Amino acid sequence: IVMKGNPFFTQLRPGRKDKNGQERIFRLIKFRTMTCERDADGNLLSDEQRLTKYGKILRSTSLDELPELLNILGVTAEMSIQSSVFALLIGLPLGIWLGACRFPGRNVLLVANRTLMGMPPVVCGLLFYMLFSGVGPFRHLKLLFTVKIMIMAQIVLITPIVVGTMETYVSGVAPSVRETARGLGLSRWRTFGLLGNECVYSMFSSYLLAFSRAIAEVGAVSMVGGAIAWKTNVMTTAIMQYTNQGDFSKGIALGIILISIAFLVNVIVTLLQGRLSR
Repeated sequence: IVMKGNPFFTQLRPGRKDKNGQERIFRLIKFRTMTCERDADGNLLSDEQRLTKYGKILRSTSLDELPELLNILGVTAEMSIQSSVFALLIGLPLGIWLGACRFPGRNVLLVANRTLMGMPPVVCGLLFYMLFSGVGPFRHLKLLFTVKIMIMAQIVLITPIVVGTMETYVSGVAPSVRETARGLGLSRWRTFGLLGNECVYSMFSSYLLAFSRAIAEVGAVSMVGGAIAWKTNVMTTAIMQYTNQGDFSKGIALGIILISIAFLVNVIVTLLQGRLSR
């Protein structure tokens, strides 16, 4: 009502260049803080004259950038949840298998996985960038600077952590479970299922580790995602951008939101753990 029209301000702005060297155009959306009033000659009035009292409040509290914040939260949630769930689905059976079975070459796989657990995120991001860039073997997929490749990079980083966590836990309980299964005459697959049932609590702990790593990641996602506004910008890359711009208040605010989200997820998963352990 105060703005006498659309409450949102939209503007096309240039973003990062694509593989052909052309600037990517994205649409900026913010809450409108000024009216569109014009003088007798049809020219827009000065910003001071068009700025409303509600616009002053929005600008002083940065609420005019709320749509962009919601977009950043959405991209962060999409990337973190999908990558952590996929990593859990891949890492759980591998971790149980490595923890329960004894076979030639097992120690080599354990050492390799523990090495991957310490892989620097920027190295992972560099590898994906080389594979999917304009000169990489997978350039035809056109995944660079998209959320999909950010999720893929996260899965590579997180899966070894899930595997290592599950392997450590299963190695301790596997002998007793194997002995029980042998006494009951269970098949190999039923023994594997029984072992998985004994690891429910550890599964939740592994997911918490996976999600925490995913939501806090900045190195790999900034390299392959590009931190493009309204497309691939997530909480961590936005904090880095605001800090580089000297806008520490916004960076701290986003940091508080990020920690609050991680705390909320931990509370929910801990409650689920408590129910399942009863």
